[in-house]
Amino acid sequence: MNKAIIGKKVGMTQIFDDNGKVIPVTVIEAGPCVVVQKKTKEKDGYSAVQLGFQDVKEKRLTKPELGHLKKAGTPLKKYLKEFKLANAESMNVGDEVKADVFAEGDKVDVTGISKGKGFAGVIKRFGAQRTPTTHGGGPVHRHAGSMGSGTDPSRIFKGKIGAGHMGNEQVTVQNLDVVKVDPALNLIAVKGAIPGPKGGIVYIMNTVKNNRVKNTVVTVSTNPQKRSARG
Repeated sequence: MNKAIIGKKVGMTQIFDDNGKVIPVTVIEAGPCVVVQKKTKEKDGYSAVQLGFQDVKEKRLTKPELGHLKKAGTPLKKYLKEFKLANAESMNVGDEVKADVFAEGDKVDVTGISKGKGFAGVIKRFGAQRTPTTHGGGPVHRHAGSMGSGTDPSRIFKGKIGAGHMGNEQVTVQNLDVVKVDPALNLIAVKGAIPGPKGGIVYIMNTVKNNRVKNTVVTVSTNPQKRSARG
């Protein structure tokens, strides 16, 4: 990964491009983040940096967190996240990473915690089909129905769809377009939706997708023998 930053979801809005086309975007308050720890291949076996985001009071931190940040000599930060950046070797503790690390037209992946929906049934959670409402279906039309075998193995394997806790899990949306960057306000607008509620913490990274431009080769035949005989 070449670029990464920690941010906070502000909300959704829309932007009009030069042709008057409306683009739905999510606004993210990205940074400023500070490097609170640097890991090297000689000492840790790999290169990475740990970024801190959002100032916090000392009483809001645990003793291990407080000791870790005081050792770095950086401002106290509430959220910490490690990134294996390609240029981690050139970065030092105390360096700032701001929203202008990204530019308009970049492709990014955004990771966050999705909204928690509480306990949900199998239809809402996985889109299962209702059971028949006739021929003695009974009051179980939104139940999952039979999913396991009879005698062998006489159980349902793990991972099978069913009712349970919906949402509140880590989700990554890939290959989003950066529509606008405002370095003065530390704002990044990405096209489309990202996981989490307003105010949720998200991690923005350059996409892992390989966006190659497909070159279309057009072959023009100049063989006179293929001309129509009607001419």
